[in-house]
Amino acid sequence: MLRSSGPARPGRRPGAPHPIDVHVGSRIRLRRNMLSLSQDKLGEAIGLTFQQVQKYERGTNRIGASRLLEIAQVLRVPIAFFYDDVDPVRAPPVEAEGNAPEGDLMRQPETIELVTNYYGIADSLVRRRLFALAKVPARGINDMSPKQAIATPRRRGRPARA
Repeated sequence: MLRSSGPARPGRRPGAPHPIDVHVGSRIRLRRNMLSLSQDKLGEAIGLTFQQVQKYERGTNRIGASRLLEIAQVLRVPIAFFYDDVDPVRAPPVEAEGNAPEGDLMRQPETIELVTNYYGIADSLVRRRLFALAKVPARGINDMSPKQAIATPRRRGRPARA
């Protein structure tokens, strides 16, 4: 059956991917990169070519419910992970290929590299301290001492380490 050629939906170019499809694809790419998994390896795990995975990540091809479940299982995340921070009514406009919108920090190459390297730190204490230290510039360095900046949160029943 042919689609009607009625008026285009406001905010979307005819033939352009839906913003939700683009968002879901970007979350697949983010998680795949966090796991250091190539498009080829992900495609192999779900029985597809890397080209098909690439089309999913770009939002060019829509992902069916059963396929999204398979991808979520391979990437070890709940399906809700792909829809985090999505407001379908106010979805952002689709950006040009290869350009991450300035406000979409999760698609910035620096973010992907930072998160990948962060989870590459095996020692959980070092990870927590780095996390606490990274929050310092956001709060304001003058508001706390250096010792406060790297202090880890106390756990129940254990005193904090000095």
